[in-house]
Amino acid sequence: MDNLINIVNKLQDAFTSLGVHMQLDLPQIAVVGGQSAGKSSVLENFVGKDFLPRGSGIVTRRPLILQLINGVTEYGEFLHCKGKKFSSFDEIRKEIEDETDRVTGSNKGISNIPINLRVYSPHVLNLTLIDLPGLTKVAIGDQPADIEQQIKQMIFQFIRKETCLILAVTPANTDLANSDALKLAKEVDPQGVRTIGVITKLDLMDEGTDARDILENKLLPLRRGYIGVVNRSQKDIEGRKDIHQALAAERKFFLSHPSYRHMADRLGTPYLQRVLNQQLTNHIRDTLPGLRDKLQKQMLTLEKEVEEFKHFQPGDASIKTKAMLQMIQQLQSDFERTIEGSGSALVNTNELSGGAKINRIFHERLRFEIVKMACDEKELRREISFAIRNIHGIRVGLFTPDMAFEAIVKRQIALLKEPVIKCVDLVVQELSVVVRMCTAKMSRYPRLREETERIITTHVRQREHSCKEQILLLIDFELAYMNTNHEDFIGFANAQNKSENANKTGTRQLGNQVIRKGHMVIQNLGIMKGGSRPYWFVLTSESISWYKDEDEKEKKFMLPLDGLKLRDIEQGFMSMSRRVTFALFSPDGRNVYKDYKQLELSCETVEDVESWKASFLRAGVYPEKQETQENGDEEKK
Repeated sequence: MDNLINIVNKLQDAFTSLGVHMQLDLPQIAVVGGQSAGKSSVLENFVGKDFLPRGSGIVTRRPLILQLINGVTEYGEFLHCKGKKFSSFDEIRKEIEDETDRVTGSNKGISNIPINLRVYSPHVLNLTLIDLPGLTKVAIGDQPADIEQQIKQMIFQFIRKETCLILAVTPANTDLANSDALKLAKEVDPQGVRTIGVITKLDLMDEGTDARDILENKLLPLRRGYIGVVNRSQKDIEGRKDIHQALAAERKFFLSHPSYRHMADRLGTPYLQRVLNQQLTNHIRDTLPGLRDKLQKQMLTLEKEVEEFKHFQPGDASIKTKAMLQMIQQLQSDFERTIEGSGSALVNTNELSGGAKINRIFHERLRFEIVKMACDEKELRREISFAIRNIHGIRVGLFTPDMAFEAIVKRQIALLKEPVIKCVDLVVQELSVVVRMCTAKMSRYPRLREETERIITTHVRQREHSCKEQILLLIDFELAYMNTNHEDFIGFANAQNKSENANKTGTRQLGNQVIRKGHMVIQNLGIMKGGSRPYWFVLTSESISWYKDEDEKEKKFMLPLDGLKLRDIEQGFMSMSRRVTFALFSPDGRNVYKDYKQLELSCETVEDVESWKASFLRAGVYPEKQETQENGDEEKK
């Protein structure tokens, strides 16, 4: 049984060095906890040396697979530096930092690519642990805004597996009910079967309080219980206090404390190490039969494929046909996944594409184009006046003739043709991009790829032609008959009914409901007033407010939307900014914000700006209309 951990270590190294996706869930222990919970100190106490990076913010930014092996001499080995032995643990720390920066950069980003470190020492028991990044709440420096979600996803990637034991590290000077580690463990292990609780910083608890109920497994029970440890303080670490002295001080603390002396033999780092060694060994023993079955099934599958390749003939038509069908099926699967969405790990994180972009075209771009092409009210009134007078001729009419109404309405309906046809063109363009992207896997066979693209594109073009015909036919339907009895048509009687109902029910306005939240930059603020910097904006149906950050605690300003319009801002030739800008302004020329006539807002991409414009449309803020030259025949008032 003593060799079980070594066998799993070899499997772990094999999967990591080959760079293949691990299809087997290996038995392992993952260390989980918030920042500064004491995870690094616990691991260093196991080894008896300082070897893990320390500092402010996120220090552990990649999973560290730490394999402790009992041996005669003391040194470390990295899987990415095969054959090189690190006898100095300061060099091990520097290598971890350099290897982390090599993959994640120096901007505090994270990566799920693990670092494999093997430590040989006569002072350790055979044990394998995975040190994961600590949970954080706020992005620091150049970290992405969703850094907390990224870390959670990485942790879940390990602890969600049934074969993984969870070492949940929680400081004793915080409420156990607020423990980040236990909260995550509870999500994947609600019964507490796989979770081992570790309580650190017992010596920092307020005087008169203790963690006795927790350590006796009474407060939040776990099947495998809790173990308390006392790590070195930051002063001890900076003063290079020897870990062996720290372990002796830890033992003395538990023996002398009145609340812990009766369970001192079940507390401390040496006891934790023995428990983890025994539990990992037992866990491997329990999961070994299932692991062996999976390996045997995969081995039989691989042997079958190898046997097929032994008799492979390059000119075999059946194999060629099979390979081509597999590529076509893969193309179909990729195309469907791109359009329908499937939550694939290969999802594009830089921009919208495929089905998401088509969704935006329909729900945001089309709506904005329709509102943007709305005619000028003065021009419309002039056309209505001419239509009425031309239909009446020499007679003076009392009411608006139906023919004038139909003539004007039909012209407005006909204006819909241009934006909807443009929408179809944009969808076809995106489908062509998706086809080229999905056929990239056929690049080894240029003629097959070319022919595949030609067939699919031809089919799309045929559907495009049919789609446009159907759209134009639908618009012709609308032009053929005006249904003034429709419930949405506001005639004299209907308008009065709607007004009365609105007054009775109080549903005239939507209320101040939140429409959208997100970051934008106010471009036209001077340096003395804060400069162009990002704010957190909250758009409601009545106003737009901006805050210092996402917590929405410090409100900078609230701007009512009543009477405001939208306009695009063209970047000047000398402008160094690549951001896309639009502005909120008042048509009557009043100041919108302090002494500014307009509030200039910007986003990084055109897609973000269009999305915000669509949100403003929902709030009733429309783009400015193009000024049209008045007809010389129009009466001057």
